[in-house]
Amino acid sequence: DQGLLGRPGGQMLFAGGRGKDGAPIITFPEYAGFSEIPNEDFLNVVTYLTSIPSIGFIIIIDRRRDKWSAVKASLTRIGAFPGNLQLVFVLRPSRFIQRAIADIGIKLYRDDFKMKVPIIMLNSVSDLHGYIDKSQLTRELGGTLEYGHSQWIHHRTAIENFAMTVKTTAQMLQTFGTDLAETELPNDVPCTEELLSSHTEQHKKLKDELRLAVKQGATLLTCIREPVTRSATSKLRQVYASLGQMPCSDCLNRLLAQLDETERAFDQFWSKHQLKLEQCLQLRHFEQDFREVSSFAGFTDIGDSVTRVKHILKERKQLEERGQEPLEKAQSLALHGDQLIQNNHYAIDSIRPKCVELRRICDDFANETKKKYDILGKSLELHKQLDKASQWCEAGIYLLASQAVDKCQTQEGAETALCDIERFLETAKDHQLLNAKEFYNQFDMILTPEIKVRMSEVLQKLEDVQEMFEKRQVSLKKLSAKQTRPVQPVAPHPESSPKRASPKSIRPATLGKEIRYSRTDKLINKLENPDLIHLVPTAISNKKEILFGNLSEIYEFHNRIFLKELENCIENPELLGRCFLKRKEDLQIYEKYCQNKPRSEALWRQCGDSLFFQECQRKLDHKLSLDAYLLKPVQRITKYQLLLKEMLKCSKNSEGTAELEEALATVLDIIKSANDSMHQIAITGYEGDVHELGKLLLQGSFNVWTDHKKGHNKVKDLARFKPMQRHLFLYAKILLFCKKREENTDGHEKSPSYSFKNSLKMSTVGITENVKGDNKKFEIWYNGREEVYIIQVLEVRGSGCKCQPFIILCIRSKGCLSDCSQPVLHSKFLPKTGNTVTFR
Repeated sequence: DQGLLGRPGGQMLFAGGRGKDGAPIITFPEYAGFSEIPNEDFLNVVTYLTSIPSIGFIIIIDRRRDKWSAVKASLTRIGAFPGNLQLVFVLRPSRFIQRAIADIGIKLYRDDFKMKVPIIMLNSVSDLHGYIDKSQLTRELGGTLEYGHSQWIHHRTAIENFAMTVKTTAQMLQTFGTDLAETELPNDVPCTEELLSSHTEQHKKLKDELRLAVKQGATLLTCIREPVTRSATSKLRQVYASLGQMPCSDCLNRLLAQLDETERAFDQFWSKHQLKLEQCLQLRHFEQDFREVSSFAGFTDIGDSVTRVKHILKERKQLEERGQEPLEKAQSLALHGDQLIQNNHYAIDSIRPKCVELRRICDDFANETKKKYDILGKSLELHKQLDKASQWCEAGIYLLASQAVDKCQTQEGAETALCDIERFLETAKDHQLLNAKEFYNQFDMILTPEIKVRMSEVLQKLEDVQEMFEKRQVSLKKLSAKQTRPVQPVAPHPESSPKRASPKSIRPATLGKEIRYSRTDKLINKLENPDLIHLVPTAISNKKEILFGNLSEIYEFHNRIFLKELENCIENPELLGRCFLKRKEDLQIYEKYCQNKPRSEALWRQCGDSLFFQECQRKLDHKLSLDAYLLKPVQRITKYQLLLKEMLKCSKNSEGTAELEEALATVLDIIKSANDSMHQIAITGYEGDVHELGKLLLQGSFNVWTDHKKGHNKVKDLARFKPMQRHLFLYAKILLFCKKREENTDGHEKSPSYSFKNSLKMSTVGITENVKGDNKKFEIWYNGREEVYIIQVLEVRGSGCKCQPFIILCIRSKGCLSDCSQPVLHSKFLPKTGNTVTFR
């Protein structure tokens, strides 16, 4: 309180002195305005000074220069003293009259003071020294105790601040402990590691706060005790030593002890929590490793063809070799689990059954491997027999079809044909062809629904071929015996003659493929499985958009829009062309996919054989690897043009023909755009931006000769007799000459790149259609024939198609080149295979 403690000298002092019995001494020094101090302030200060637990207090009231009224006021207020009092000493007024009044007053008013302890009236400080040692009294009372009131105020303020710091720190620790106790343990390794790291970081910060608080308290305690160490005389040191722990020191020691106890409790709690988190992390690693070992043991694919089974057997052998490591890991993991159980891990109930399962996996590994090899061997034998049966049927059909009718008209010819059939039927035993019952009995353990379907088809084909042979044998035997009429040829296939397909017969089959296509994309879209995240190769981390491109966008378009619209065309096939035209803009997503395909293939070559994709293939029950499905969008846009062409064949001069033709041109344009884009993005060395050159009208490979005229001399390239291979890119305003480069990397053909060599502005070139009568060559000249480029169009293999007319048309058009994208040009000049030259 500023009224009692803040002023120089103070009105109540707690200097740290003690009586002979150890009771702390509170001094009321001379103060003329004591009676004017409000009772509330007085009680607050007294309560504050006596709040420290004590065996009792001794009060010294110094009123030597004051009056009896001041003595009376002081004694009256002390009656409400909240602490445990032992003695009250009063240094009575020194003036004669006031001393006499004080002697009388103390006798008259003693009962009014409500004192339960003796009040000893003293005439001088020497009398006081008879009760209290000088070393426990301040200089004002004739003692030797060093006391600075301002310093005491400073110390008490620092102690109060430190006490608040201790309280705040304790609350922070309690809050943190509550949060830790209420935290649920994660179910996977990454989240557990993240939680352990987060809690460890918070613990470190709180420990730093604790250390800072302890350091602050220790520094404060050193400051309070500093006078003892700085005392010049040994006598003064003894005086301070005899004081023991002064009130400020006592308070600080209690706070530091409280802080130390809090820290020990916190460290004990953190040790348990940290152990629990570390055990949780061990458990999650244990479970993760357990899943890996279990997934290896649970591989069950048996293949659906000879090639596939051989591939699986090869993989199985590799897996078995690699399986030794997981097997050893499983054995080590089981021992680790036993160790966790012995260390009283909190998740013993979860660890123990996994240890049992691991040992079962280890014990059954050899038996399971042999069993799987037996199953795959059976599967290989089954598919080989099915393939042999199919080949035998094809050979039989070919034999029946090759027997000429005119040769069978004679007895000799009929007998020869019979012998050929009998010899062929004898080969059935060599091929170990079984009947349906024998097939099912021998391969029942590996029959999947897909294999059953294939078996049924092959066995039905066998029955049909055998029936055809029986009929042919009957006919030939009759002919050989009687020669009454010519032998009628037996058709190898009992189906009726093929008729021209109708649009309605094409649509359901195509729609079925479209449905399967959409479902396939949906399966690929579900490849992100949290259980497999630990198997993801580092090469594809954060590169999903490169591997899959915009496949999800294509899937959404097909599954949500295009498939439904195609379903509406089942009963109305004439609407198919309109359906494609309506979605002309949406189908451009295929161009974007094709542009990304080279990057996707390069990334797949890096990580395609990883365990992650094998496990995805197994879980999704895919018969083909992922790269086969990534190729499907490219195949799909190509099949659309085949579908539209087939529809056009069946819909000549019918309703919707014009729309089908326009739809076909649209799909062809998309294919060409994708093809051109893939070539255009491979241009290297061009300083400008190829995307700013406008529309690509044509691109392709050509033979090029160059002539340069300087002054009156004409200089030809040294390679005049050998043309340069150049890949040309023709835009509306410029013609680029590039050199095509192809490389092979790790046995894979790398996508070609095109090194920029030269360019010509189309506004300044001229053209000569024929060079010396050679209609396969033409000239492009520049700056009044100062530079001449002789170009020979490469003929496409297997066709007589040339692009020279179109090139000449484009160059002659110059300013009208932007109009060269009419549909008629697409079918007239576009090569189908080989060294293609494409245009828009």
